[in-house]
Amino acid sequence: MYKFTIYGEPKGKQRHRANGRVMYTPTQTREYQRQVVQAYKAQYNGVYFNKGVPLGVKIKAVYKIPQSASKKKQAQMLEGTILPTKKPDYDNIAKIITDALNGVAFYDDAQVVYSSQLKVYGAIPRVEVTIGKINRINEGE
Repeated sequence: MYKFTIYGEPKGKQRHRANGRVMYTPTQTREYQRQVVQAYKAQYNGVYFNKGVPLGVKIKAVYKIPQSASKKKQAQMLEGTILPTKKPDYDNIAKIITDALNGVAFYDDAQVVYSSQLKVYGAIPRVEVTIGKINRINEGE
């Protein structure tokens, strides 16, 4: 298993934009994808999963605790009894991460056969990503 961290508020993949007849990826998405690649390469440069290798990806998005929250709510956020139900959506977070890692950590994100995403609050905003080869998944588990 390979685990790395992208520091800063979690970001989700934005929809493509159109400028006349030209489609483009928004700047914020491109910049965050660069951050993802840099974080991965800083720890695992050269670790690459070839085409056809089934992969599992776990993503933990840690949101900064709002300063406006009461002390009681801040404590509940830290202990996990209050969870973030705000944007970005968990699937957009996974999408920006796996798209960024195409051709860097693995051949294509179509290799991801298992994924889990979790959104929590914490003192340091970040996204923790774990990638590993999957040998077998039991149905019904």
